[in-house]
Amino acid sequence: MNSTRLCTLLVAIAATLGHPAAQAHGGHEPAAGARQDVGTSPWGPADEIGRLNLITPASRAAILQRITGGQVYDLATEYYVGMPSWQDAGDPRYQFWMTHTPRGTEVDDPMGVGKDMNATRSYTGTAFSMYSHTGTHIDALNHFGIRGRIWNGFRADEHLGDRGWQRTGIEKFPPLVARGVMIDVAAAQGVDMLPDQYRITRQDLKDALRRQGVSLQKGDIVLIRTGRMKLYGQPQAYMARPPGLGLDAARFLAEEGGAMVVGADNLSLETFPSEVDDDYVPLHSYLLAQQGIPIMELVALDELSRDKVYEFAFIGGPLKIRGGDAAPLRPIAIPVR
Repeated sequence: MNSTRLCTLLVAIAATLGHPAAQAHGGHEPAAGARQDVGTSPWGPADEIGRLNLITPASRAAILQRITGGQVYDLATEYYVGMPSWQDAGDPRYQFWMTHTPRGTEVDDPMGVGKDMNATRSYTGTAFSMYSHTGTHIDALNHFGIRGRIWNGFRADEHLGDRGWQRTGIEKFPPLVARGVMIDVAAAQGVDMLPDQYRITRQDLKDALRRQGVSLQKGDIVLIRTGRMKLYGQPQAYMARPPGLGLDAARFLAEEGGAMVVGADNLSLETFPSEVDDDYVPLHSYLLAQQGIPIMELVALDELSRDKVYEFAFIGGPLKIRGGDAAPLRPIAIPVR
């Protein structure tokens, strides 16, 4: 057994016994799935939305009454043919095509209304298709699980049918109205964009928050800026070796910061290769399956960074795709006083 695997084994044993060495070890983390199962919801056995239960009439009112009425920031990306998208698992690219054009309807007369009517009432129609995790989007809690189970113990062999998940589908998400916080890690480090494969640490987040003069609160939507969105118009460059959040940083947001949702301006939130030996997506496993925290990706944060807007009312919502594991999102940020 090599030294790395031996260290991993010892730390896994220490974690099981509650030994502090599990917290102090600086090498590879043991796999989250190896030392604990999926999370059980504190909101009961029927819960399907995890920490989104923190959205209440009182929490919405608390942030909305602080809106200044100033600029509204659009945090969504554009969809275009050739845009950055996840391809490593063979998922389809974004496709867009014309179904009706003004000249074409004159020729084909698809509605049977005649050439003169078609020439007068110019008709345009389009269609598009894409993988559900394309562009600015939010992951449902069924996106990743552990050994066939997802958040709150729902099981693939019991709750997943031919038309998607019967539990925790993205259509169950409420409209997202909450306090938003942007943690500008790139700016805190004095760069426009973090280096390729940079793994953001707990200390990086703390340093950025201190620099911004912002504290996290329970129920926040926390968005991490790496600066990667500067490459959004260059799909291959955007997708190649992106920086991302480290597992210990995610634990800080979830367990100390009380984050309700965690997102970033990259695609995948975390960076690769994995820091965990037997989990290739440890942040997805930890946040979605164990903590009930939805993940947002490809959130456009550069304008907030430019104007140094770190706290805001976040307003948005996913498409209600029944049984879906993710959906496109059109979020906005409105500064608060």
